[in-house]
Amino acid sequence: MSDNSLDFDIESHIKSKAQELGFLACGFTQERTLNEHESTLQDWLLKDYHGEMSYMERNLEMRLNPQLLEPGCKTVISLAYNYFPSEKHSDDALKIAKYAWGEDYHYVVKDKCKDLLKYIQELDPNATGRCFVDSAPIMERQWAQLAGIGWIGKNSLVLRKGTGSFFFLAEILVNIELKSDKPVTDHCGSCTACIDACPTQAIVQEGVIDSNKCISYLTIEKKSPLTSQEQDWRKDWLFGCDICQDVCPWNRFSEPHNEPRFEPTFSSINRTKEEWQNADATKLKSEFKKSPLIRSKPWLGIPK
Repeated sequence: MSDNSLDFDIESHIKSKAQELGFLACGFTQERTLNEHESTLQDWLLKDYHGEMSYMERNLEMRLNPQLLEPGCKTVISLAYNYFPSEKHSDDALKIAKYAWGEDYHYVVKDKCKDLLKYIQELDPNATGRCFVDSAPIMERQWAQLAGIGWIGKNSLVLRKGTGSFFFLAEILVNIELKSDKPVTDHCGSCTACIDACPTQAIVQEGVIDSNKCISYLTIEKKSPLTSQEQDWRKDWLFGCDICQDVCPWNRFSEPHNEPRFEPTFSSINRTKEEWQNADATKLKSEFKKSPLIRSKPWLGIPK
Protein backbone atom coordinates (compact mmCIF):
# COMPACT_ATOMS: atom_id res chain seq x y z
CA MET A 1 0.00 0.00 0.00
CA SER A 2 1.62 3.25 -1.09
CA ASP A 3 -0.17 6.61 -1.00
CA ASN A 4 1.54 9.94 -0.55
CA SER A 5 -1.62 12.03 -0.92
CA LEU A 6 -2.34 14.72 1.63
CA ASP A 7 -5.34 12.88 3.08
CA PHE A 8 -3.32 9.74 3.82
CA ASP A 9 -2.41 9.81 7.52
CA ILE A 10 0.55 7.47 7.64
CA GLU A 11 1.23 8.37 11.27
CA SER A 12 -2.16 7.05 12.39
CA HIS A 13 -1.65 3.85 10.39
CA ILE A 14 1.72 3.25 12.03
CA LYS A 15 0.38 3.90 15.52
CA SER A 16 -2.59 1.60 14.94
CA LYS A 17 -0.27 -1.16 13.77
CA ALA A 18 2.00 -0.62 16.77
CA GLN A 19 -1.00 -1.04 19.07
CA GLU A 20 -2.01 -4.17 17.18
CA LEU A 21 1.49 -5.58 17.74
CA GLY A 22 1.14 -5.00 21.48
CA PHE A 23 3.03 -1.75 21.99
CA LEU A 24 1.42 0.46 24.62
CA ALA A 25 2.75 3.67 23.07
CA CYS A 26 4.25 4.93 19.82
CA GLY A 27 5.51 8.43 19.05
CA PHE A 28 7.56 10.29 16.43
CA THR A 29 10.33 12.88 16.61
CA GLN A 30 12.14 14.64 13.80
CA GLU A 31 15.76 13.53 13.70
CA ARG A 32 18.31 15.95 15.13
CA THR A 33 21.44 16.01 17.26
CA LEU A 34 20.66 16.10 20.98
CA ASN A 35 23.28 18.72 21.79
CA GLU A 36 21.40 19.83 24.91
CA HIS A 37 22.27 16.53 26.63
CA GLU A 38 25.99 16.45 25.82
CA SER A 39 27.24 18.28 28.93
CA THR A 40 25.04 16.21 31.26
CA LEU A 41 26.30 12.97 29.74
CA GLN A 42 29.93 14.07 29.95
CA ASP A 43 29.51 15.18 33.56
CA TRP A 44 27.99 11.81 34.47
CA LEU A 45 30.99 10.05 32.94
CA LEU A 46 33.54 12.37 34.56
CA LYS A 47 32.05 11.59 37.97
CA ASP A 48 32.52 7.89 37.23
CA TYR A 49 28.83 7.24 37.77
CA HIS A 50 29.00 4.61 35.02
CA GLY A 51 31.24 2.35 37.13
CA GLU A 52 32.69 -0.54 35.13
CA MET A 53 30.39 0.09 32.14
CA SER A 54 33.25 1.26 29.94
CA TYR A 55 31.07 1.00 26.84
CA MET A 56 29.30 4.15 28.04
CA GLU A 57 32.50 6.10 27.36
CA ARG A 58 32.52 5.11 23.70
CA ASN A 59 30.60 6.58 20.77
CA LEU A 60 29.51 9.77 22.55
CA GLU A 61 28.82 11.52 19.24
CA MET A 62 26.78 8.55 18.07
CA ARG A 63 24.66 8.69 21.22
CA LEU A 64 23.72 12.25 20.43
CA ASN A 65 23.39 12.02 16.66
CA PRO A 66 21.13 9.29 15.18
CA GLN A 67 22.54 10.03 11.71
CA LEU A 68 25.69 8.23 12.81
CA LEU A 69 23.63 5.14 13.64
CA GLU A 70 21.43 5.22 10.56
CA PRO A 71 22.57 7.57 7.78
CA GLY A 72 19.61 9.16 6.06
CA CYS A 73 17.40 8.93 9.14
CA LYS A 74 14.68 11.58 9.19
CA THR A 75 12.45 10.37 12.01
CA VAL A 76 12.99 8.58 15.32
CA ILE A 77 10.05 6.33 16.14
CA SER A 78 9.89 5.69 19.90
CA LEU A 79 8.00 2.72 21.29
CA ALA A 80 7.05 1.33 24.69
CA TYR A 81 6.24 -2.31 25.47
CA ASN A 82 4.66 -3.42 28.75
CA TYR A 83 6.31 -6.10 30.89
CA PHE A 84 4.45 -5.75 34.20
CA PRO A 85 3.63 -9.28 35.45
CA SER A 86 0.43 -10.49 37.06
CA GLU A 87 2.34 -12.78 39.45
CA LYS A 88 4.41 -11.92 42.50
CA HIS A 89 7.50 -13.38 44.13
CA SER A 90 6.94 -15.76 46.99
CA ASP A 91 8.02 -14.26 50.32
CA ASP A 92 11.13 -16.41 50.71
CA ALA A 93 12.38 -16.17 47.10
CA LEU A 94 15.53 -14.43 45.96
CA LYS A 95 14.29 -11.49 43.95
CA ILE A 96 14.61 -11.02 40.21
CA ALA A 97 13.67 -7.72 38.56
CA LYS A 98 10.29 -8.05 36.85
CA TYR A 99 11.66 -7.31 33.39
CA ALA A 100 13.72 -10.51 33.51
CA TRP A 101 11.03 -13.02 34.44
CA GLY A 102 10.47 -14.22 30.90
CA GLU A 103 12.30 -14.45 27.61
CA ASP A 104 14.98 -11.86 26.89
CA TYR A 105 13.25 -8.62 25.89
CA HIS A 106 15.95 -7.84 23.34
CA TYR A 107 14.57 -10.61 21.15
CA VAL A 108 10.88 -10.28 21.97
CA VAL A 109 10.58 -6.53 21.42
CA LYS A 110 13.01 -6.55 18.49
CA ASP A 111 10.75 -9.02 16.68
CA LYS A 112 7.83 -6.63 17.20
CA CYS A 113 9.87 -3.70 15.90
CA LYS A 114 10.84 -5.63 12.78
CA ASP A 115 7.18 -6.41 12.14
CA LEU A 116 6.33 -2.73 12.49
CA LEU A 117 9.14 -1.68 10.15
CA LYS A 118 7.93 -4.22 7.59
CA TYR A 119 4.47 -2.69 7.80
CA ILE A 120 5.89 0.81 7.33
CA GLN A 121 7.63 -0.42 4.19
CA GLU A 122 4.29 -1.75 2.94
CA LEU A 123 2.83 1.73 3.43
CA ASP A 124 5.83 3.35 1.76
CA PRO A 125 8.03 1.04 -0.36
CA ASN A 126 10.78 3.67 -0.31
CA ALA A 127 11.05 3.48 3.47
CA THR A 128 14.17 2.04 5.06
CA GLY A 129 15.06 1.84 8.70
CA ARG A 130 16.83 0.16 11.57
CA CYS A 131 15.46 -1.18 14.85
CA PHE A 132 17.02 -0.79 18.30
CA VAL A 133 16.11 -2.38 21.62
CA ASP A 134 18.61 -1.35 24.27
CA SER A 135 21.33 -2.55 21.93
CA ALA A 136 23.10 0.54 20.58
CA PRO A 137 24.40 3.93 21.75
CA ILE A 138 21.12 5.81 21.50
CA MET A 139 19.53 8.07 24.13
CA GLU A 140 16.29 6.17 24.25
CA ARG A 141 14.77 7.89 27.29
CA GLN A 142 15.37 11.35 25.85
CA TRP A 143 13.84 10.38 22.51
CA ALA A 144 10.90 8.78 24.32
CA GLN A 145 10.20 12.00 26.19
CA LEU A 146 10.42 14.07 23.02
CA ALA A 147 8.02 11.67 21.29
CA GLY A 148 5.40 11.93 24.01
CA ILE A 149 5.89 8.42 25.42
CA GLY A 150 6.38 9.80 28.92
CA TRP A 151 8.64 11.95 31.05
CA ILE A 152 11.93 11.09 32.72
CA GLY A 153 11.30 10.59 36.42
CA LYS A 154 13.54 11.28 39.39
CA ASN A 155 14.71 7.66 39.29
CA SER A 156 15.88 8.31 35.67
CA LEU A 157 13.22 5.98 34.19
CA VAL A 158 10.49 7.02 31.77
CA LEU A 159 7.08 7.38 33.42
CA ARG A 160 3.75 7.46 31.63
CA LYS A 161 0.41 8.66 32.94
CA GLY A 162 -2.03 5.82 33.48
CA THR A 163 0.74 3.26 32.94
CA GLY A 164 3.70 3.83 35.23
CA SER A 165 7.21 2.73 34.26
CA PHE A 166 7.22 -1.04 33.85
CA PHE A 167 7.82 -1.02 30.11
CA PHE A 168 10.68 -1.44 27.67
CA LEU A 169 11.74 1.27 25.26
CA ALA A 170 12.61 0.70 21.61
CA GLU A 171 13.38 2.84 18.58
CA ILE A 172 13.09 2.59 14.83
CA LEU A 173 15.15 5.08 12.82
CA VAL A 174 13.49 5.62 9.44
CA ASN A 175 14.32 7.64 6.34
CA ILE A 176 10.82 9.08 5.95
CA GLU A 177 9.43 12.25 7.49
CA LEU A 178 6.68 11.75 10.04
CA LYS A 179 4.88 14.47 11.99
CA SER A 180 6.51 14.92 15.38
CA ASP A 181 4.51 14.34 18.53
CA LYS A 182 4.60 16.76 21.44
CA PRO A 183 6.96 16.11 24.36
CA VAL A 184 5.44 15.16 27.70
CA THR A 185 5.78 17.46 30.68
CA ASP A 186 7.03 16.28 34.07
CA HIS A 187 4.41 14.94 36.46
CA CYS A 188 6.56 13.86 39.41
CA GLY A 189 5.92 17.12 41.22
CA SER A 190 7.31 17.23 44.76
CA CYS A 191 7.20 13.43 45.19
CA THR A 192 10.50 11.88 46.30
CA ALA A 193 9.28 8.32 46.96
CA CYS A 194 11.92 6.71 44.72
CA ILE A 195 14.76 8.76 46.21
CA ASP A 196 13.64 8.02 49.78
CA ALA A 197 13.18 4.31 49.16
CA CYS A 198 16.53 3.58 47.51
CA PRO A 199 18.47 1.71 50.23
CA THR A 200 21.87 2.70 48.82
CA GLN A 201 21.10 6.34 47.98
CA ALA A 202 22.04 5.67 44.36
CA ILE A 203 19.77 8.50 43.14
CA VAL A 204 22.27 11.28 43.83
CA GLN A 205 20.04 13.99 42.36
CA GLU A 206 16.82 14.07 40.39
CA GLY A 207 17.25 11.91 37.31
CA VAL A 208 20.90 11.08 38.05
CA ILE A 209 22.03 7.61 39.16
CA ASP A 210 25.41 6.68 40.60
CA SER A 211 25.64 3.18 39.15
CA ASN A 212 28.29 2.21 41.69
CA LYS A 213 25.56 2.23 44.34
CA CYS A 214 22.73 0.84 42.20
CA ILE A 215 21.64 -2.70 43.05
CA SER A 216 20.77 -3.38 39.40
CA TYR A 217 24.29 -2.46 38.36
CA LEU A 218 25.87 -4.49 41.15
CA THR A 219 23.91 -7.64 40.27
CA ILE A 220 24.16 -7.37 36.47
CA GLU A 221 26.87 -5.08 35.13
CA LYS A 222 29.65 -5.17 37.70
CA LYS A 223 32.14 -7.90 36.83
CA SER A 224 34.65 -7.52 39.66
CA PRO A 225 33.85 -9.17 43.02
CA LEU A 226 31.38 -7.34 45.24
CA THR A 227 32.71 -5.79 48.42
CA SER A 228 31.14 -6.74 51.75
CA GLN A 229 29.22 -3.45 51.71
CA GLU A 230 27.94 -4.16 48.20
CA GLN A 231 26.86 -7.63 49.29
CA ASP A 232 24.93 -6.03 52.15
CA TRP A 233 23.31 -3.59 49.72
CA ARG A 234 22.03 -6.30 47.41
CA LYS A 235 20.48 -8.30 50.26
CA ASP A 236 18.00 -10.71 48.64
CA TRP A 237 18.21 -9.29 45.11
CA LEU A 238 19.62 -11.91 42.74
CA PHE A 239 19.25 -9.98 39.48
CA GLY A 240 18.34 -6.32 39.10
CA CYS A 241 16.16 -4.28 41.45
CA ASP A 242 12.62 -2.87 41.35
CA ILE A 243 12.58 -0.84 44.57
CA CYS A 244 12.44 2.63 43.01
CA GLN A 245 9.67 1.51 40.66
CA ASP A 246 7.63 -0.42 43.22
CA VAL A 247 7.25 2.67 45.41
CA CYS A 248 6.41 5.06 42.55
CA PRO A 249 2.78 6.26 42.88
CA TRP A 250 2.34 6.18 39.11
CA ASN A 251 2.92 2.43 39.08
CA ARG A 252 -0.35 1.84 40.91
CA PHE A 253 -1.79 2.10 37.41
CA SER A 254 0.37 -0.72 36.03
CA GLU A 255 -1.60 -3.50 34.37
CA PRO A 256 -0.33 -7.00 33.52
CA HIS A 257 1.18 -7.53 30.11
CA ASN A 258 -0.31 -9.78 27.44
CA GLU A 259 2.95 -11.13 26.05
CA PRO A 260 3.21 -14.95 26.27
CA ARG A 261 7.00 -14.80 25.86
CA PHE A 262 7.25 -12.78 29.08
CA GLU A 263 5.44 -15.38 31.16
CA PRO A 264 7.66 -16.31 34.12
CA THR A 265 9.24 -19.63 34.92
CA PHE A 266 7.95 -20.09 38.43
CA SER A 267 10.81 -22.39 39.38
CA SER A 268 13.08 -19.43 38.69
CA ILE A 269 11.24 -16.51 40.22
CA ASN A 270 10.30 -18.43 43.36
CA ARG A 271 13.56 -20.20 44.15
CA THR A 272 14.82 -19.65 47.67
CA LYS A 273 18.44 -18.80 48.41
CA GLU A 274 19.09 -22.39 49.44
CA GLU A 275 17.55 -23.71 46.22
CA TRP A 276 19.71 -21.39 44.15
CA GLN A 277 22.83 -22.40 46.04
CA ASN A 278 22.08 -26.11 45.60
CA ALA A 279 20.99 -25.93 41.96
CA ASP A 280 23.11 -27.52 39.25
CA ALA A 281 24.98 -24.77 37.38
CA THR A 282 24.87 -26.62 34.05
CA LYS A 283 21.09 -27.03 34.25
CA LEU A 284 20.66 -23.38 35.23
CA LYS A 285 22.75 -22.25 32.28
CA SER A 286 20.53 -24.28 29.97
CA GLU A 287 17.36 -23.00 31.64
CA PHE A 288 18.37 -19.37 31.14
CA LYS A 289 19.59 -19.74 27.57
CA LYS A 290 16.88 -17.33 26.35
CA SER A 291 16.67 -15.28 29.53
CA PRO A 292 18.27 -11.93 30.45
CA LEU A 293 19.75 -13.77 33.44
CA ILE A 294 22.32 -15.40 31.16
CA ARG A 295 24.15 -12.04 31.14
CA SER A 296 25.09 -12.06 34.82
CA LYS A 297 25.45 -15.80 35.39
CA PRO A 298 23.59 -15.56 38.72
CA TRP A 299 24.52 -19.11 39.66
CA LEU A 300 28.08 -17.81 40.14
CA GLY A 301 27.09 -15.01 42.52
CA ILE A 302 24.38 -16.10 44.92
CA PRO A 303 24.00 -13.61 47.80
CA LYS A 304 25.78 -14.77 50.94
